[in-house]
Amino acid sequence: MPTSKEYMDFILEQCPEGVSCRAMMGEYVLYYRDKVAGGVYDERLLVKPVEAAVSMTPDPRFEVPYPGAKELLAVDNVDDRDFLAALFPAMYDQLPAPKPKRKKA
Repeated sequence: MPTSKEYMDFILEQCPEGVSCRAMMGEYVLYYRDKVAGGVYDERLLVKPVEAAVSMTPDPRFEVPYPGAKELLAVDNVDDRDFLAALFPAMYDQLPAPKPKRKKA
């Protein structure tokens, strides 16, 4: 079941400034200050399993966003703005740098 726009809007309202999204095949990729931080898949907030995120999550649970993808860390407490406000900045330095954009020919 694809993620609804309403649920994505709710997630963005909960997240700190600097979090944005891009729709992709019925789901949403999440960016934090231009780095891919995770996504919202089937109405589930999933983030990259970097050490900072795992250490902040009590009882970490990993889920596959779609068949063939790498596991991501499930974030269950999406109602906790303070947690999300701390999570994304803590992850930032451990997230991979954005890939350089290809030059058009």
